[in-house]
Amino acid sequence: MVKDGNNGAARFLPAQLDLASLRGAAACCEGCDLYRDATATVFGEGPRRARFMLVGEQPGDQEDRQGHPFVGPAGRLLDRGLEEAGIARDTVYLTNAVKHFSFTLKGKRRIHQKPTAAEIDACRPWLSAELAAVDPQVIVVLGATAARSLLGREFRVTRQRGEPVPLGDAVAVATVHPSAVLRAPDRDEAYAGFLADLKTAAGMA
Repeated sequence: MVKDGNNGAARFLPAQLDLASLRGAAACCEGCDLYRDATATVFGEGPRRARFMLVGEQPGDQEDRQGHPFVGPAGRLLDRGLEEAGIARDTVYLTNAVKHFSFTLKGKRRIHQKPTAAEIDACRPWLSAELAAVDPQVIVVLGATAARSLLGREFRVTRQRGEPVPLGDAVAVATVHPSAVLRAPDRDEAYAGFLADLKTAAGMA
């Protein structure tokens, strides 16, 4: 939950909104209560003027432990998809709508828990600042949480995936999160749809 009496991450934004300053300031963010149990803030990574920005939900267990976005199984599948879609990794900035790992404990295991609407809203100032600093041509929206943060509550990935959507000076293309591909009953079919959406995004740049 967002703490009463504050406006989420906005009060932690630095005076200079370049990526280095944002990353340093985000390390101290207490805009929602997720920071209490997470190991670290996992900020975005990539070129300052990346052609593509990919926005996921939140860091997972491995991302939280290592401090980098998309380094777990979903990240490896994403890397494969980018390569097959013809999107060079050095043209991509990777980040998440929420910068801290949200989880519940099951024994010693940390089980992913979807961020609440309040947590997504609290973290949006970081994402907005990243968008302004990177100024990408194409934004790939990975999953429902990122879609809610960037495209609004009414947007449905299941209905509108793969459709180019104007977003400021950029164009957004939504698809499922790579972790959803890993969980799919028919992983090959799910991956084929995911790859098709990435190829649509590749054609927008």
